Amino acid sequence: MAADFEERLAGAKAGDESCFVELFRSIQPALLRYLTTIGGRLAEDVASDTWVSVVKGLARFTGDENGWRAWVFTIARSRLYDAQRRAARMPDTVETDEELASRDDGFDVAVHVEEMFSTEAALALIRCLPRDQAEAVLLRHVAGLDVARTAEVLGKRPGTVRVAAHRGLKRLAEMLDPAGSDREAARRNGIGTRIGT
Repeated sequence: MAADFEERLAGAKAGDESCFVELFRSIQPALLRYLTTIGGRLAEDVASDTWVSVVKGLARFTGDENGWRAWVFTIARSRLYDAQRRAARMPDTVETDEELASRDDGFDVAVHVEEMFSTEAALALIRCLPRDQAEAVLLRHVAGLDVARTAEVLGKRPGTVRVAAHRGLKRLAEMLDPAGSDREAARRNGIGTRIGT
């Protein structure tokens, strides 16, 4: 969309619905992945609130396509924090019978392998990371923002974003191959450098 971004932005600002739809479609899937991973069940509502704010502020936005992405994710992050604060003040009811019935007590290796390669499984792994690392990984590698824009969205320095993303990716690699991290630790300690030791 890079070549047509300015034209679509101008059209959307002028009220052309088709131009706005193109802008929406260019970012909505990544936005939902980010919000679902960080915000869980709040994602859909937060995404809606985000787009309401985007529409209200669209006339004031200036920038390129990367700036647009960063602007939308900054709004989404702010709306997510607002929603999480509201949710924390409200009691959460859980139907224990339904919750226990929905849990799988068996382990099917074939199903597990299929899940490992799915987007949902990847997002679930990212969800296990500390929040700063999860946000850095999502914004850099799922939303496709560069380091500077990610730092802008998170309100952090670019170096901090690089470190958080690096640590997050390293932790994900360890989650996917725990034996590999044991071998790496042993290698660093000078223990068992031959195969099979």
